Amino acid sequence: MYLLDTNIFLELLLDQKEADSVRTLFNTRDPADLAVSDLAFHSIGIILYQKKSYHLFTDFVRDLFGEGGIRIIGLVPEDMHRIEEIAESSGLDFDDAYQYATAEKFDLTLVSFDAHFDGMKRKRIVPVDVK
Repeated sequence: MYLLDTNIFLELLLDQKEADSVRTLFNTRDPADLAVSDLAFHSIGIILYQKKSYHLFTDFVRDLFGEGGIRIIGLVPEDMHRIEEIAESSGLDFDDAYQYATAEKFDLTLVSFDAHFDGMKRKRIVPVDVK
């Protein structure tokens, strides 16, 4: 099971350098094996709306979550202390600490292009490493 970071989706949606590796990930993995945090999901919406890409966000939601079946998971208020612990011990900012805590809580492998996770106990991988 894998937790996909915000940048994984944005890479594809904005057709950036690693878009093909993300596309391959979505085409080869069972959506039931993939999850996104509620924070990442909403962050993607914020970013796409800032770019005036309203329709792109709507299509994204329909394709990957409605028809695609990727799960949206999240933390509850009782988990916030763990975000604080992670941030204090590692220097990660809130969104990265949230992602890390979510992967930890649900025992998921974090898939991210963000090198901020390097050096953490729970390792991150990139899309081409998803088996």
